[in-house]
Amino acid sequence: MLRIGLGLWWLESWRHKDKKAWFERGTGIAWAADVAAKHRWSVVRGGFDAVVAPRPRTMAYVVVYAELALGLGLIVGLLTPLALVGGLLLNLFYLVLMIHDWAEQGQNSMMALISVVGLFGMSWQTWSLDSAFGLFQ
Repeated sequence: MLRIGLGLWWLESWRHKDKKAWFERGTGIAWAADVAAKHRWSVVRGGFDAVVAPRPRTMAYVVVYAELALGLGLIVGLLTPLALVGGLLLNLFYLVLMIHDWAEQGQNSMMALISVVGLFGMSWQTWSLDSAFGLFQ
């Protein structure tokens, strides 16, 4: 049940994004670039400048569709361990980037914790396509 709830959370993160603004105007990545530029840790600024800044349009698609894929994968339980690890990494990236925003810290730390619980609880064994197909036994 926790896995499905986490999937719904990711799906809502995808649903409420203004895709036109993200893809056509680059608002999501521009906002993240502003946050990264002011970050107190140089590794965050440097990492953002090296990985995200040179390809903002591509990264906008990666972020938006990663959230959709995570949500759908967790809801139906398809490739669940991969979705849990991917979600954990994405939450940790968000958490580090937004380390000064208490609201973001709460959301991302809770989602990361649920991912860890889902991994150790092997949440793909019930109510999942992984279980139906005999994956990750």
